[in-house]
Amino acid sequence: MSQLAGRVGVIMGGCSAERDVSLRSGEAVFAALRARGYDAVRVELPADPEFAASTISDAHIDVAFLALHGRLGEDGCVQGLCELLRIPYTGSGVLTSALAMDKLKSKELFRLHNVPTPPYYTVTAEDDLADIETMHGSFGFPVIVKPRGEGSSIGVRKVDNIVELVRAIEAALELDEVALVERFVAGIEVNVGILDGRPLGAIEIVPKGGLYDYAAKYTPGMTEYFMPARIGSTRYRGVLNLADRAARALGCTGPCRVDLLVTHGENEYVLEVNTLPGMTETSLLPKIAASAGYDFTSLCEAILEGARLHAPVRRDPARKRQASGAFAPNGLRLAKLA
Repeated sequence: MSQLAGRVGVIMGGCSAERDVSLRSGEAVFAALRARGYDAVRVELPADPEFAASTISDAHIDVAFLALHGRLGEDGCVQGLCELLRIPYTGSGVLTSALAMDKLKSKELFRLHNVPTPPYYTVTAEDDLADIETMHGSFGFPVIVKPRGEGSSIGVRKVDNIVELVRAIEAALELDEVALVERFVAGIEVNVGILDGRPLGAIEIVPKGGLYDYAAKYTPGMTEYFMPARIGSTRYRGVLNLADRAARALGCTGPCRVDLLVTHGENEYVLEVNTLPGMTETSLLPKIAASAGYDFTSLCEAILEGARLHAPVRRDPARKRQASGAFAPNGLRLAKLA
């Protein structure tokens, strides 16, 4: 078994509602990297965000594999912390991570770049829900209600009338200051996996309950998956292209997963982009990557090799690191040892 010089910290846990999912992702990645010969260590962020910085700093790592999901982990906060600590990290940079996590800003950028996304409007905590019928107007039903900044479909509800709409908005506003009300689009739910700007494939998701919510994602047997998605070859290529456009609109790097709806007509819509997709061996990105020739450990290694810093700093040329071995794009040199 070979080893690599340079300590890899698999950062997991955190304080978001997706902490448990992150821990599962982190453990799977940690095991894969150790099996591949890396000097990998677990770096479990506590539930109290006050101690995140010291936890990462005290780990004395050379590169960070981010296995975080949700707020204060996937939204640019930990990415910014890694930039300040000058620790190269996997995934997208600070701005892209923040934009992708913010469903409203994502949609605004999609529209700017002519990436189709379902119509929507927002409701804030300051709005009077007694006027929701006027606000909703002729928007119609059914609609999907979701918090602006949560992941893993947390707080997502499908509603069919005003009474249900008010309740769903109230629930969403308990999780966020802004609720997104999105027109329901009937169609096939498809996720596209992308690695370093290359679409790997598209998987079809069929939740038995009709809505791919948190329970459908993480309860065994509640969802069926079809890889590749059961759509025609021409349309399949179009879906990959649209996912790539969405990821580029946000400036994604490294791994990401794009969630889309493919209608029975001729339309496709982008729902969101996930910059730190789940990384258990049964998660969607690994399933998609397997069809492109990556086993789970190879996928983890490929993601790690893309680790980098995104914010440039002025450096004294005389202080550049000198080391032997293969040069990684993050500026860290990792040498295989005998």
